[in-house]
Amino acid sequence: MANTDEVLAAVGPRLRAIRKQRETTLVEVATATGISVSTLSRLEAGRRRPTLEHLLPLAQTYGVQIDELIGAPPTGDRRIHLRPVLRNGMTFIPLTRRAGGLQAHKVIIPAGRRTAEQKVHEGYERMYVLHGRLRLLLGDQDLVLTEGEEAEFDCRVPHWFDSADPTPVEVLVLFGHQGERPHLRARAIPR
Repeated sequence: MANTDEVLAAVGPRLRAIRKQRETTLVEVATATGISVSTLSRLEAGRRRPTLEHLLPLAQTYGVQIDELIGAPPTGDRRIHLRPVLRNGMTFIPLTRRAGGLQAHKVIIPAGRRTAEQKVHEGYERMYVLHGRLRLLLGDQDLVLTEGEEAEFDCRVPHWFDSADPTPVEVLVLFGHQGERPHLRARAIPR
């Protein structure tokens, strides 16, 4: 088992990775936790040792157990405990647990969430509508996807999405931060 110094040294990179995965800034985390931006920056860089007073609000803000922040060994419970995260008015339920590679989320988007402001960022996204109707602005296209329909796109194309109706929409999202794309395989059925 690793000693205390090794365990604490690994917390900073985990904090940074979780914050980046959630696409939040140090300022946003500072506002949510009450921990100063400079302290958060020093924690992430490993220049300050985390205390319980830091870890409790960070775990709550990120929607994870403290065990995940400190890299505690598994307890033998193999069940996946999905912890929803609220971001930009949407609820993200992670369906994958690893930090890199493709990420899968179930996203619940409330009706009339925000104004249409297209964004661009690195990555590649595939969206599949589970329930409801999704409005997707993709470059100069204005699309409405219904249940069972999907769209995939390079996130460097300006995009924005919301519920197309006055009801929430549920979407399965596969997202690759580094531009990873899902690999589709199909086997021909003999006739």
